[in-house]
Amino acid sequence: MEQKKIDRINELAHLAKERELTAEEQEERAILRREYIDSFKRSLVSQLETTYIVDEKGNKTKVQRKGKK
Repeated sequence: MEQKKIDRINELAHLAKERELTAEEQEERAILRREYIDSFKRSLVSQLETTYIVDEKGNKTKVQRKGKK
């Protein structure tokens, strides 16, 4: 996610503390938040896909989604 969009999320958060946001601002904030969350999830999944667990014997096991074995 672009830094410009993150800055806008923070700007809207500060505005919300000072006053009530307009309907357009609330909609923009919701869209930006969803985009941020989706970006975070993609990044986390990507990182976990390259993660391995090493046991005490040195055996590597790829991390799997819960319920998949």
